[in-house]
Amino acid sequence: MSRHTYITTPIYYVNDKPHIGHAYTTTICDVFARFMRFDGDDVFFLTGTDEHGIKIEKSAQARGISPQALADKNAKEFKAMMAQLQLGFDDFIRTTEARHVRQVECLVGRLRASDAVYLGEFEGWYDEGQEEYHTETRARDLQYKSPVSGAPLVRAREKNYYFRLSAFQKPLEELFERCPDFVRPPARRNEVLGQLRKGLQDVPMSRTNFTWGVPMPGDPEHVIYVWIDALMNYITALGLAEPDGDAYRRRHAYWPPAYHVIGKEILWFHAVIWPALLMALELALPECIYAHSFWIRDGQKMSKILGNFIDLKTIESYVDRYGLDTWRYYMATKGPLGATDADFSSAHFHEIYTTDLVNTLGNCASRVTAMIGKYVNGVVPTESPGGTRIAVGNHDWPAICQQAVADAQRAMRRFELASSIGSAIGLIRRVDGFINLTEPYKIAKDKTRGDELGAILYQCLEAIRIGSLLLWAVMPQRMNQLWEAMGLSIDPTTDRLTTLSAWGGLEVGRRVQRIALFPRIDAPLEADASSCRQPTAESREAT
Repeated sequence: MSRHTYITTPIYYVNDKPHIGHAYTTTICDVFARFMRFDGDDVFFLTGTDEHGIKIEKSAQARGISPQALADKNAKEFKAMMAQLQLGFDDFIRTTEARHVRQVECLVGRLRASDAVYLGEFEGWYDEGQEEYHTETRARDLQYKSPVSGAPLVRAREKNYYFRLSAFQKPLEELFERCPDFVRPPARRNEVLGQLRKGLQDVPMSRTNFTWGVPMPGDPEHVIYVWIDALMNYITALGLAEPDGDAYRRRHAYWPPAYHVIGKEILWFHAVIWPALLMALELALPECIYAHSFWIRDGQKMSKILGNFIDLKTIESYVDRYGLDTWRYYMATKGPLGATDADFSSAHFHEIYTTDLVNTLGNCASRVTAMIGKYVNGVVPTESPGGTRIAVGNHDWPAICQQAVADAQRAMRRFELASSIGSAIGLIRRVDGFINLTEPYKIAKDKTRGDELGAILYQCLEAIRIGSLLLWAVMPQRMNQLWEAMGLSIDPTTDRLTTLSAWGGLEVGRRVQRIALFPRIDAPLEADASSCRQPTAESREAT
């Protein structure tokens, strides 16, 4: 029986257009989902849009349209971005959908019935951009500025419903002690622990100064706080609050999530408030909250004022020049999954394309398929003439490949994408080294060493085949092209990685064509040269 695996992106706020941050998070989740399906898991991959709150209401008013019209317009752009980048989610949830609103009202009603919610009054500091409340202590630590935008915090006073977060101080401390991988990477976990040790205070759960949101059950003058509403999308997409519904029947087994993948700026909500809500609702907790860092550009924080923001148009220019699979590879291997931000530059992108894809993967596949065409008439030779496998150069290729597959599987299940992909690229590099060591182009000149030559070429191509299986999730288009050149028919939606990656799967006598996977590109894309231009009046107004 296959393992159920549930992975989510954050739901993206529709007050702005999609950019590299949204594309990055969705891409790495897509790579994980593809790999785990190929590896035999039953995967459910959720993404979507967060569409309530005062920012949407104010932006819509400024544009002279309804909040729903603005949400519809921008949600459509997020879906278009995902289609453009061929990101294959299983569901796209919107918080304005009836299925979500119904279940949020039900879940909050359950919280009120359990005495986890009470009516009180808030006076303190409010981050309007993030729609987030801060205590006096936290505001002072932040120098009374938003930790995301740098905008001044606003003093606010309001009667709200509160969630008894303080009641979960000890359970959360025990959670972090019991499950050291609940928040990753470790630096993010340490951040949460540092804040948690200062003590938890109850958090507002409703607002009264706007109307664009889910009404508070039993008190429609209050609107459910947008962050509470948004967090519940992970539940409502599975229909967990409607156990008699069709969605529950089809999807409830995916709970709890294996990974909530988020940006570090929303860590507190996911690492503290969210598990406390789940405890109050008596639902199982996610296995891991993975909070990645940010992209910066050429050593500078991205901003509209500097004009160095990587928007969809910029992404499209990279895809047009290098191919979508190259974009995916760069995102998955060079992105900010660790504790530090990742610096995006045109020169670095070009360097990785050239070293990893052109000179390593592409060159190795080209060399081997070309030698098979030249020396053995373009068909897969045997490594076992007379039924005995020839081992060349003390290379135990079955063991080498088995280790690479196991390493890649283990790393991907840990959401260590660069390490998983690196296992495959490392295998390809070993093939290159094997060619340099055995020199088949010299052996081909000696007609008495035909069996040895055939064994070398088989082992090279078979190792490439196994490496390509490990790379399919990140570069599906190029690996399909490689499989076609190797005469292989593989369907990752039905075939299984563990079965296919066993040594000897390459059929002797199958016809092989030479392939050039990655064309050499002489110079980097010049987009970065103008990215740090002086701000124009238009860009100042847009910031």
